[in-house]
Amino acid sequence: MDILMGIWTWIANNILTQPAYFIGVIVVLGYALLKKPWYDILAGFIKAVIGYQILSVGSSGLTNAFRPILVGLQERFNMSAMVIDPYFGQNAVQAAMEDPNGPAFIAGKSFSLVMFLLLFAFILNIVLVALKKYTKCRALFTTGHVQVQQASTAFFLILFCFPALRDQDWATLAIMTILLGLYWAVGSNLCIGPSQELTDGAGLTIAHQQMFGVYLSSKVAGWMNDHSKKKSKNVDDIKLPGFLKIFNENLVATAILMTVFFGIILVILGRDFLVAQGFMTESQDFVMYIITTSFEFAVYLSILQLGVRTFVTELTNSFQGISSKLLKGSVPGVDCAVTFGFGAPNAVTIGFLFGALGQFLAIGLLILLGSPVVVMAGFVPLFFDNATIGVYANHKGGLRACMLLPFISGLLQVFGSALIAGWVGMAAYGGYLGMWDWAVVWPIMTGLMKFLSYAGLVIVIVALIAIPQLQYRAHKDTYFMEVEDWEQCKKIRAEQAAAKAAAKAAK
Repeated sequence: MDILMGIWTWIANNILTQPAYFIGVIVVLGYALLKKPWYDILAGFIKAVIGYQILSVGSSGLTNAFRPILVGLQERFNMSAMVIDPYFGQNAVQAAMEDPNGPAFIAGKSFSLVMFLLLFAFILNIVLVALKKYTKCRALFTTGHVQVQQASTAFFLILFCFPALRDQDWATLAIMTILLGLYWAVGSNLCIGPSQELTDGAGLTIAHQQMFGVYLSSKVAGWMNDHSKKKSKNVDDIKLPGFLKIFNENLVATAILMTVFFGIILVILGRDFLVAQGFMTESQDFVMYIITTSFEFAVYLSILQLGVRTFVTELTNSFQGISSKLLKGSVPGVDCAVTFGFGAPNAVTIGFLFGALGQFLAIGLLILLGSPVVVMAGFVPLFFDNATIGVYANHKGGLRACMLLPFISGLLQVFGSALIAGWVGMAAYGGYLGMWDWAVVWPIMTGLMKFLSYAGLVIVIVALIAIPQLQYRAHKDTYFMEVEDWEQCKKIRAEQAAAKAAAKAAK
């Protein structure tokens, strides 16, 4: 048993929780099933891994560029707060697991149970896709680092709802496996339609922390556009006059907007504080520091988009082998940053800025209202949730949706996280995952399970099972075609939309 546990621990630590190598292994498997020559398989593996590593460099760079603001708001104004960020959230869960008085403490076995939960939930995701004829689930969640964060947080929330499970390891794992495996399969399946429309059939979907948020935002954006007297233009279709034309260039627009955004906050923090914290040296010019830091945002965003282009091609091409031989009619669920390479580039910046506005407004309201839980903005929800929602919202509803929906997302992230983290006690450990699904969907699920006990658990499970069934009923004729033959699916849906419009006009 110890040998098997050792092998699983190595695989979990070095493959499943390392998305670059996890995706590399998927590429190797897919190309092998397609009977590609060994040198093409090797090249595909290398490009997939390096592409994801490039994406990671861009993501880390964006986070580091934003760090002076996060540290400054906390230290400069003596704000002792809970940070909404998946990495702070994971650290908070780890601290709770090590606390004998915490709800997630099971005599030193918490971490190993989380690793088993990761394995079993992933296996359930595979089974649900393999049985897609009955389950209607078509997506495999492949974002390993996200799965670890979610498994840890779900572990905490479920033990909070059912404290008696602390003495029943296998019952704990069974309940958690069903909930988390369903969430992964159903959430990533929800995003297939919007993602196929956004990428024009690239054959992938979102597997991250805002899957329900992306789906709902896409639907609301489409509804806004359909019911508006004046259609809102797509961000890329807006041609600005005069000197404003410079904003038509993504790099220029991002650099200028970030300089204004960063500049105002950094000026408020002050040069002396930044020097004292080690963010800049005594010899550095303050203005040049602001410009350089702001421009780095545009640099790392470009790096991230390069990484997306590098690995997505290999992943989608190789996954044809998996979808045709092992999991027929399925697509891979990948990091939400992949969408930045397909949508309007400026939608990323606009989504981030309006999401930040929503978060900062919500934080201000919590402070004014004397909330017992003070929330600190974390960069990952601030950027990746809201920029992703901005991309999908712009595609379906134009600029108006691209501004409004990330703003609402920012409000929900702060208020929802403050509510759930304060209630379950996670705020005391300094962090919470804080992204859209975990600030909106999981608090609802947690409430049902806590107040209705096992009846609430049944309601949650039935609701998750029902979601893909309802999706299927809405588009029975093209539901599986959406994955298997996008061009034909697009053609049929266009004809249906035209017929519906003609019938409406005839009335």
